[in-house]
Amino acid sequence: MRYELVIFDNDGVLVDSEPISNTILAGYLTELGHPTSYEESLRDYMGSAVHRVHDLVEERTGAKLPDDFDVTLHSRVFAAFEQELEPVPGVDDLLGKLVADGIPYCVASSSSHQRIRVSHRRTGLDQWFEEEWIFSAEDVGRGKPAPDLFLHAAERMGVAPERCVVIEDSPLGVEAARAAGMDVYGFTSMMPADRLTGVTGYFSDMGQLPELLA
Repeated sequence: MRYELVIFDNDGVLVDSEPISNTILAGYLTELGHPTSYEESLRDYMGSAVHRVHDLVEERTGAKLPDDFDVTLHSRVFAAFEQELEPVPGVDDLLGKLVADGIPYCVASSSSHQRIRVSHRRTGLDQWFEEEWIFSAEDVGRGKPAPDLFLHAAERMGVAPERCVVIEDSPLGVEAARAAGMDVYGFTSMMPADRLTGVTGYFSDMGQLPELLA
């Protein structure tokens, strides 16, 4: 393999959470008087930290979201995860192959540490990730599309950015990886390939990834 570290996004790449979380986010924003469709939530917020929701709502309407917005949103999302969340098909086999081949990997997500861990426990992916291999936008000052999170993950894992590859499914994540000087492969199970511009390559099934990375 030509890479020394594989950095995974979490939502939509490791766990099939984007349909759940964006349905809930769109509904909650609409409930608060900011009409938002599921498609608009995917377009505007997929792959971003929750502060982007606050920033865009205030920018567009001049109104601030409630102080308890994050707590309420997360509680609704976590409750749905406990009932519905599944791993992305093929992820267990992929991680098993990386382990067998001795390839280091980690996760770098816009989600909070709590949300990452809840999703991994629910889907059984916690067996594949040591605590020190999990990085969140909470760890850095700026989330995606800034490169900070990916650079932080690479530094903590002891690998130069140019020897890392990022696995992403959102335009914001792709932008962040490119800004970090890393190759990035776009997962197109939900996001059309033409939205993931500038990637090193595309794939739509986790079974295709080992060959791309080789």
